[in-house]
Amino acid sequence: MQKRLFPRIAAAATAVLLLAACGQPRPTGSAEVLLHTTAGDIRIELDGRTPLHRDNFLKLTREGFFDSVLFHRVIADFMIQAGDPASRRAPAGKMLGEADAGYLIPAEIVYPALAHTRGALAAARTPDEMNPDRKSSGSQFYIVWGNTFEDEVIDRMQERISAATDGRIVIPDSLRALYKTIGGTPFLDGQYTVFGRVTEGLEVVEAIQGVETDPAGRPLEDVRILSAEVVEK
Repeated sequence: MQKRLFPRIAAAATAVLLLAACGQPRPTGSAEVLLHTTAGDIRIELDGRTPLHRDNFLKLTREGFFDSVLFHRVIADFMIQAGDPASRRAPAGKMLGEADAGYLIPAEIVYPALAHTRGALAAARTPDEMNPDRKSSGSQFYIVWGNTFEDEVIDRMQERISAATDGRIVIPDSLRALYKTIGGTPFLDGQYTVFGRVTEGLEVVEAIQGVETDPAGRPLEDVRILSAEVVEK
């Protein structure tokens, strides 16, 4: 069966829709980064409401940290993940995902303004049992693809979220509408720092999340960030 393609709605227009639906103006202090990948270009807006993550991502970009790293973990209908420096020269089949920039970033969870809707940029981290403060990896990040969900499924996810956040995180109706139409990974809300959004190149994210992978989620054919650059406004 042919994989259903996400309608080619402009990602920039989708970002505006997401902000409006959550009742939020476009944040001040934002910045842009352009990822040149072997699958195409992805333009990302870094959100000014998460300044620690924004500034760290800009720093790493300017240092060339992301140049030549792989999207080392890809899960269809879920997300694509990169930022492991060990992936630059990794031979085929090597397990990846353990290395990063060597430090952690305090969590900056701004919810519901920044949620796991399709196209969201978020920081990877180690599990709660090792990392109860939910601090972020210094360099590993993921871009959400996800899926669309009906209300009854979102209700079950809400139960999981409530258990994981002591009832602090409740999915508002505005986000429910987006998860039912645009899609995402709502079960991660309130537990990982979302710090930006894809504004151009969502079709590239779609293509990457659909590649063939090994059992660990590494693409069988490398998908690489050739270079990353800060977009000067």
